[in-house]
Amino acid sequence: MPPIVKVSGLRKQYDSGFEALKGVDLEIEEGEIIALLGPNGAGKTTLISAICGIAVPTSGTITVGGHDAIRDYRAARELIGLVPQEINLEPFERVQNTVRFSRGVFGKSPNEAYIQDILAQLSLGDKARARVRELSGGMKRRVLIAKALSHEPRILFLDEPTAGVDVELRKDMWEVVRKLKENGVTIILTTHYIEEAEAIADRIAVINNGEILLVQDKDELMRQMGRKQLRIDLAESIGQVPESLAEFALTLSDDGRSLTYEYDTRADRTGITTLLAKMQDTGLKLADLQTKQSSLEEIFVGLVKETA
Repeated sequence: MPPIVKVSGLRKQYDSGFEALKGVDLEIEEGEIIALLGPNGAGKTTLISAICGIAVPTSGTITVGGHDAIRDYRAARELIGLVPQEINLEPFERVQNTVRFSRGVFGKSPNEAYIQDILAQLSLGDKARARVRELSGGMKRRVLIAKALSHEPRILFLDEPTAGVDVELRKDMWEVVRKLKENGVTIILTTHYIEEAEAIADRIAVINNGEILLVQDKDELMRQMGRKQLRIDLAESIGQVPESLAEFALTLSDDGRSLTYEYDTRADRTGITTLLAKMQDTGLKLADLQTKQSSLEEIFVGLVKETA
């Protein structure tokens, strides 16, 4: 099956000479959740704007559902729902009218049953007749999603969907996104919350300085690039790491009560068995052992540093 979104050799250069996108290639599969990660100014918003037809690229091609996003703009745009980061809603309008209006903008015929179903899916059913100004910040974000889904798009762009939302509401939003995926919607998510990508994305794309650094399955990325730490708690504190253990590059805690050993999960041998045997030879007594997997955030920061 061909990708539902395909970006090839996409460049965007402004009149000032600044190049926001530098030959970006990206394929998005139908029905997946892909998280687009990158620091401020990396090119995330420019890329989304180009796919959605808001920004005109300098060169390159974009196809959405088989339609050229530049030559066949209307057909491509009808397949896309965009949820912006900013909450820009008419405060005195009722929720259901706000969603109905967005459907009409795309020339769709009225479908009250669909509108009410979308509101129900987003836990807005009991707020349908409420005025937008009466809603909490989290509920307003749900209205933005309802607006974006009003014309029955196959692709949904979520630009920082949980910015400014507390942790509990953020997790509620994650569940909303999962349900949308179950209904066959393809979701492209930009976020500054790394744990958000780690929690709900199928694949991760990292962009920096206008270039895609990688696009990979999230679990595979963490398996291939993640490192583990072994923390060894000691029965008694020590002043320094014994010379006989220097080859392991151990880090001693400030209180001298624990040693940290980093190892690569891809290596044929982790070296842990040898380390523990040599520790026993030195007379060090172990109190406990703990392992920790590198988080996606640590992996992301490492990638961005490499290209800085």
